[in-house]
Amino acid sequence: MTIQPASKIFIVGSGVFGISTALWLARSGYNDVTVFDMQDTKGSGYNPDAGIDSASADINKIIRFSYGEEIEYQRLAFEAAKIWEEWNIELQESRTEDLPEVLRTGSRKLWWNCGYLRMSDGAEYDAFELKTLENMKKEGIRESQFMVDNEIDIQRAEQSGWGQKLDPCNRKSKFGVHKAVLDSSGGFVVAYKSCAWAQHLATKAGVKFLLHPSKGKVVHIQATEDGKPVLEMADGTTHHGDYVVVAGGGWTPSLVPEADGLLETTAGSVSSIRLPDDRPDLWERFSPEKFPVVSWNMKTKGIYAFPITEQGVLKIGYRKTKYTNYQDIDGRRISVPKTAHVTDDKEANIPLEALEAAKDIISSNMPELTELGISSTKLCWYTDSIDNSFVVDFVPGKPRVAICSGGSGHGFKFLPILGREVVKILEGNGKQTVYGSMWQWRDSNNKIRNGLEEGEQGPRVLGKQRMANETNWSFT
Repeated sequence: MTIQPASKIFIVGSGVFGISTALWLARSGYNDVTVFDMQDTKGSGYNPDAGIDSASADINKIIRFSYGEEIEYQRLAFEAAKIWEEWNIELQESRTEDLPEVLRTGSRKLWWNCGYLRMSDGAEYDAFELKTLENMKKEGIRESQFMVDNEIDIQRAEQSGWGQKLDPCNRKSKFGVHKAVLDSSGGFVVAYKSCAWAQHLATKAGVKFLLHPSKGKVVHIQATEDGKPVLEMADGTTHHGDYVVVAGGGWTPSLVPEADGLLETTAGSVSSIRLPDDRPDLWERFSPEKFPVVSWNMKTKGIYAFPITEQGVLKIGYRKTKYTNYQDIDGRRISVPKTAHVTDDKEANIPLEALEAAKDIISSNMPELTELGISSTKLCWYTDSIDNSFVVDFVPGKPRVAICSGGSGHGFKFLPILGREVVKILEGNGKQTVYGSMWQWRDSNNKIRNGLEEGEQGPRVLGKQRMANETNWSFT
């Protein structure tokens, strides 16, 4: 049983997975698609400063193509990059009065090709980096990569204008060694504006939205005798459809009990530093024109930093430890988000170990920022899968309920193209595609299952952490 063009399709969640699916459904001829969300992402323009709590509603996200042995994700990322370029052009050519409010001011640029510097903390390149370079060479795109200790690559970087971004943290002079690869095809996107643009395109294509804290909040998904989904809303109303796609980010496991053991809601930690207006030297130093996205040993340290935003905010992310938050949900103990604004049980701080990791990276690599101190922190709630690969498939035993989740911290870059593959899966053609096979419902017999084997007794539970607060923001 698969969807048809006349099917009444519900999508739960207006983040990257939901909005990309809605857009591609509409553009594929489906004319009865409705997106539900408990947050008014349209009225707020997904702006996190407006109190929107989701992984998609962020100031920026990394665009990278380094995937080690996972060449399928590498290829999909490069396909997405072409559409990011097209979106930049489309947005710049749009009439101001035709755009959502959030896109009418500031730069009309979603995708910034500032480069992505993958830095090692030791004297050797790890296996993941070497495998990435090998795959880049196989795909004929090795010329976009610059090894900072390779004389030929250094010369190529200097000649092509990338030389100043080979060692922006002066690690060679500070530590005597600097092992890194600069990916000149990488960079970042302005996340909240990108989602607002995709939502704008989906609206133009005919997608309907119900975005409201009670009317748009799905609390249960039931089914009629013939299996058709019935959405039960927080305000007591119900919606009857033909199919539903659950793409609720960190709230997905609470709506799909069958996903227990396959998905887990976890939080990364974000710290930000706001540059003062009277420091043009710092604004220039950390601008996208001078500073790339940088990461330090993502497999072991899990730290990354961005150039500043238009508002002068420099974001540092910590993903080494992915925190969980277990609560009772319909008789189950599962991890659910604990955010600054949306959830009943709120948290605006991050664990002290995450804050100290961010401060340590800043002190050793960007010491000129230490006098400013941390300006803000937040938990960014994702949904991890058992193997860090997405989950896009119909729920076993529920042929009219599909799940579209498991971003595992690397899904945003696929916003322009993810829905294309989702539609194939919903139409029953996914198993014939590489992504349909990769993202199908699955389990694992491995002892190590990306942390999902730990459960509530594991060390990552948020309630077991010592939380930081504003008194810890200073570098003194």
